[in-house]
Amino acid sequence: MATNNYNLEKQHAKGKFHAIERINQLCDKDSFYEIYSAARHNCTSFGMEKKDIPYDGVITGFGKINGKKVAVYAQDFTVQGGSLGKVHGQKIAELIDKAIQARCPVIGINDSGGARIQEGVDSLCGYGDLFYQNVRASGTVPQISIIAGPCAGGAVYSPGLTDFIFAVDKISQMFITGPKVVKSVMFMDISAEDLGGSSIHSQKSGVAHFRCPSEVDCYEKVRRLLDYIPHYYGEEIVAEKFKYDERKKSKKIPEILPERSAQAYDMHDVIDCVVDDDSLFEVMQEFSPNAITAFAKIEGKPVGIIANNPVGLGGILNCDASDKIARFVRYCDCYNVPLVNFVDVPGFVPGPQEEQKGIIRHGAKVIYAYSEATVPKVTVITRKAYGGAYIAMCSKHLGADFVYAWPKAEIAVMGAEGALEILYAKEMKDPAQAQFVAQKSQEYKDTIMTPTVAAQRDYISEIINPEETRQRVARSLEFLEGKSQNVSPAKKHGNIPL
Repeated sequence: MATNNYNLEKQHAKGKFHAIERINQLCDKDSFYEIYSAARHNCTSFGMEKKDIPYDGVITGFGKINGKKVAVYAQDFTVQGGSLGKVHGQKIAELIDKAIQARCPVIGINDSGGARIQEGVDSLCGYGDLFYQNVRASGTVPQISIIAGPCAGGAVYSPGLTDFIFAVDKISQMFITGPKVVKSVMFMDISAEDLGGSSIHSQKSGVAHFRCPSEVDCYEKVRRLLDYIPHYYGEEIVAEKFKYDERKKSKKIPEILPERSAQAYDMHDVIDCVVDDDSLFEVMQEFSPNAITAFAKIEGKPVGIIANNPVGLGGILNCDASDKIARFVRYCDCYNVPLVNFVDVPGFVPGPQEEQKGIIRHGAKVIYAYSEATVPKVTVITRKAYGGAYIAMCSKHLGADFVYAWPKAEIAVMGAEGALEILYAKEMKDPAQAQFVAQKSQEYKDTIMTPTVAAQRDYISEIINPEETRQRVARSLEFLEGKSQNVSPAKKHGNIPL
């Protein structure tokens, strides 16, 4: 395949790499081989019969990343604006089909003006073929989308169907309708960046899983992600060499919890003391920071980390956190990545705003995802685990294989103050009953909230000291290797509350 200097310079002038440069940066050196390079459109409308569109605007092929095979495509914005016609869509669809057969990840680099208008319904057919293959591949091979330019209209739904979306500052744009249509229909002036830029989708909509400062950084992050995840359903991950500063971290972890249970702390500090050194790779870091979803390694083997983070809204579960957790759990379950959960959750968020957004529906996704997951599931309760959120965050009741609790863990319907407001509302209002209220508060903490009660009921596998956490988690995962899947009642599939 040949690219002329004009096309390269045209992209460089916009601060962007050309499609073939992107592929070469992403793949191992000299490993990429193009296929379908001779493909051409057959449209004869609006002067298209006079246009020769090289490779129909998308470069497709296969190569290697970190020495392992991948399928890659990159839309070329310098050729007919990277617009998608029937042949363009068929090329990508066939590549995904080949990736399913070859059992390797698919990485798409999106830089397109959208559907090729001159081809009419044929261009829509191209999108339909592509979407169908995206769904076929889901859960079979990982699908990664890089948004390296505009992505509008139907073009957003192929990335939306994939597992991970990478956005790049200043060049990524995703929206159903662009600024011009918004202005003509809604009489609203808005820039492409404010409508669908990288920060919008990484922080507010949750569409993008990773936001990168540059294209170079983006390709490096994609390569790193592929080091954590199985490359096809059923691939066995071999443990790698790892580093772990046991002396430093075993000393640090007991000091992380604050004295006051209402005081915040960063759950990242706990996770850092449990996983291999420098192995945490966070997913959707900027979206709903009250929940943490990340890949990491424990004794050289990848795991999925899910955690509540008290420094973000107290670690409470709201609609966004619920979506974030449920999606990540389901991804890990697809590819048999074990789940390690760190729980410090005061409950589901109260109030009309979240109720109207559908916290019942969104929260139910977390319960469904954990209950459905058959991978090894290990849960560590560090502090609070209240109400329905205790159940939802991978409790034994939802199929956790092992649940460990730190000695100061609080497991109850609600905290002491809230409970007394219900149980002793009258006494709470009477200053003369202050000593009685204090006595009942302590009684509630000693007899209801303590993890000992849950352990006696067999809901907690063991109460452990913080410094034991890594060893407990590691040995539990080792024991659970090769875990057989639960036998489900006969059905086609369940109906997750989307």
